[in-house]
Amino acid sequence: MRLTNYTDFSLRVLIYLALKSKDELSTIKEIADSYKISKNHLMKIIHELGQLGYIETIRGRNGGIRLAKHPVDINIGEVVSKTEEDFPIVDCFSEGGNYCVISPACKLKHVLYEALQEFINVLKTYTLEDLIINKDELSQLFRAASNTEVKG
Repeated sequence: MRLTNYTDFSLRVLIYLALKSKDELSTIKEIADSYKISKNHLMKIIHELGQLGYIETIRGRNGGIRLAKHPVDINIGEVVSKTEEDFPIVDCFSEGGNYCVISPACKLKHVLYEALQEFINVLKTYTLEDLIINKDELSQLFRAASNTEVKG
């Protein structure tokens, strides 16, 4: 099982914003530089996180982004479920992509589906607040990263 980069980056954005004070704004460039990832990758993610109600976008000269909810109100399982397009663990999970001859009688797909549901259920037991309990350590790592050269 592997999450897409899209979901990974979505979670990283939320973690970054959760480390800021309630009224402090961040920019896409700042977040991209902090994680050493492309600003272009983040633009679509920021837009969707805004549409989903996780972040607030402030336009204008002094604009930026910030969390729209308290970290304790952002459920990780919910974020993953909303940002992952699907979870095609095997072909039979994909519509139109099922070429397995035993699919009509296969029990494996049911086992894998159950495992996938448990994966999501575990994620649903955590909030963004749980991911930043080591806030000082995370902030220190971002400060150290900002002193290194940005790639790509």
